[in-house]
Parts: sequence; structure tokens; C-alpha cells
Amino acid sequence: MSINQIFDIAGSGLAAQRLRVELIASNIANSETTRTPEGGPFRRREAVFQAQDQGFGDALAATGVQVAGIRTSQAPFPTRYQPGHPDADANGMVKYPNVDPVEEMVDLTEASRSYEADIASVRAAKGMAASALEILRVQ
Repeated sequence: MSINQIFDIAGSGLAAQRLRVELIASNIANSETTRTPEGGPFRRREAVFQAQDQGFGDALAATGVQVAGIRTSQAPFPTRYQPGHPDADANGMVKYPNVDPVEEMVDLTEASRSYEADIASVRAAKGMAASALEILRVQ
């Protein structure tokens, strides 16, 4: 495996986790949005990942990651009794987004750790390249 292949694999992971963090931020920002242009409350969104073929041959055919899509949660909406709310139904119940802030923070921590692991891979590959150049320079 070459240094460039390591950078390609780590780069795909960095891009995937960046998108994941953006979706988490959107979920948190809309956790109280009861009315969307599509109608109804905001629905939680999450990235779906799959292995990405980097074209390195049979041994490394499924390395890297790509976003296969963005899934919209179909979980039921929590409801609250708020008869004065503009989005309340006839019984005074308001549907709120199916976003759990605790789950979002756990996902954010996981995405952050994955991002850090990819950065560590890039730094290790960079160190190996620097060591190889140093060996060549000394001779």
C-alpha cells in the first residue's frame, strides 16, 4: 500500500464524517421545529455509509468509505400538550421532531473520534514518508 493510497482512504473517511457532523448539527438546530416546508415537524436525518472501492486491486478492493445516502427517520413524533401553540391539533397536542439531543451528542462524539482516527492515519503516513525521505537523503 502506498502513502497516496493511505491518504485516499483516510480522506474518504474525513469527508464522510464531516457530512455526518453537518447532519447532526442540522438535527440539533431543528430539534424544536414543528413546521417545515414539507409539512409537519422536522424529521431526523442521518448518513448511510458503505465501503468504497478505491481501485487498489483484489486485496484492498473495498477500502475507504462513501456516503450511500441520507436516511430520514420514520420514528414517531413525540407529542406535547400545548393548546395555545399555533401547530396544536384539535386536542391541543403538538407534534415535535423525532430528534433526541442525547442520541445526537453520542453520534457527534463518535463522528469526532472517527475523524480524529483518520487524522492520526494521515499523520502516521506523513511521518513514514518523511522518514523514507530522510533515509534517502542520508545515503
